[in-house]
Amino acid sequence: MAPVIYPTTNFTATEQLCLDRGEGIYVYDTDGNKYIEGLAGLWCTSLGYSNTEVMDAITEQLHKLPFSHTFGGKTHEPIMQLAEKLKAMVPVEDAYIFFGNSGSDANDTHYKMLRYYFNAIGKPEKRKIITRERGYHGVTVAAGSLTSLPANLAHFDAPLEALSILRSDSPHYYTGRQGNETEEQFVDRIINNLEEQILAEDPDTIAAMIVEPITGASGVIVPPEGYYEKLQALLRKHGILVWADEVITGFGRTGADFGCTTMGIKPDLMTFAKQLSSAYFPISASVIPGYMYEAMIDQTNEVGVFGHGYTYSGHPAACAAALKTLEIYERDNLFEHAAEVGAHMQAQLREIFTDHPLVGEVRGKGLIAALELVSNKTTGASFDKGIAGATAQKACEANGLIIRAVAGNAVALCPPIIITKDEADDMLARMKKAIDATYADLKDKGLVAG
Repeated sequence: MAPVIYPTTNFTATEQLCLDRGEGIYVYDTDGNKYIEGLAGLWCTSLGYSNTEVMDAITEQLHKLPFSHTFGGKTHEPIMQLAEKLKAMVPVEDAYIFFGNSGSDANDTHYKMLRYYFNAIGKPEKRKIITRERGYHGVTVAAGSLTSLPANLAHFDAPLEALSILRSDSPHYYTGRQGNETEEQFVDRIINNLEEQILAEDPDTIAAMIVEPITGASGVIVPPEGYYEKLQALLRKHGILVWADEVITGFGRTGADFGCTTMGIKPDLMTFAKQLSSAYFPISASVIPGYMYEAMIDQTNEVGVFGHGYTYSGHPAACAAALKTLEIYERDNLFEHAAEVGAHMQAQLREIFTDHPLVGEVRGKGLIAALELVSNKTTGASFDKGIAGATAQKACEANGLIIRAVAGNAVALCPPIIITKDEADDMLARMKKAIDATYADLKDKGLVAG
């Protein structure tokens, strides 16, 4: 074993699959086995694995200016061009953009800028952040505290109280409904719970609520119809900013430019990474409205600097990669392509898996989806220790498909958005074989009903 501390890995089960190369939607391991990369790496390689245009843009920039920091008044053309491009795209008023290296650091940046802003306008008490159960927002200290998945919190002693993090209900109807609740009743109940929490905490102490338009690592949760309309009305009623974490859902994934567009969200803040550069070079973006930026100018002048930034903020090669990626999305109509193929994939998923005895729920939008694996289809009972998800993940790999088990017993799909309908059909056929094999295995072990 190499002396590597592997991220999000069981240290007793490292180095199980060694990838060697990629081409289109496929990757190959060191034994020459070919797989459909059904999770686009980690929800990120939107253009697949062999886009020479992005590679050439990176290489050209490395030959021209391989590095320049952006501290203390220094800048370069790629970062300015990328900021202007994003400003024109995002649904944020007079947007300003801070560039980092990952979704985690972008959310940390937002956390800090919110405090900076509310200090600037004389409201230092307005510092609490609402997150949701089963949310995922990264793994740095602040972003990791906004994350609500047990494995990301266990043993780390996250300073939730010190960071003023509040948790609200997950908007997952399938696992969160009570009795015979309708979706509308479920939404009304959890929105009412949230308002009671806001009033108990005092709205004047709450800065923002962070939401993934559609979740990723918690199992691709698509909130019910009406949820975001009522949520936004509540937050705006109490002067709480809407912070959209678009690290996974941004740039075509849901069949639109942004997950906010798909789900009807008008955000105040937005977080991007992953598909911003198709993951060919690390880059993230924290987007704030112009009024926040304007309010912070005097404070930076008083201190002498805005005392936040990374060595690689706005790395010229990363910006070049993002600019070329955005150009390709627009030129090749890839958001529209993702909508068309995504609609096909969603329809096929439901046709194939809705009645499957191992599948409790099929959910998703565009080219992101998940199957909820259950031990009892009637009651929706799950499996202990994520055994169904882990078994299904291995079965998919045995059938030449890489997916990811998330939130225990959900299996997620998130292929590169360049995938064709025929390739999507092939991917789902492989998944069907794997889920059938998983069901047979779990049934032999007496772990499923019937």
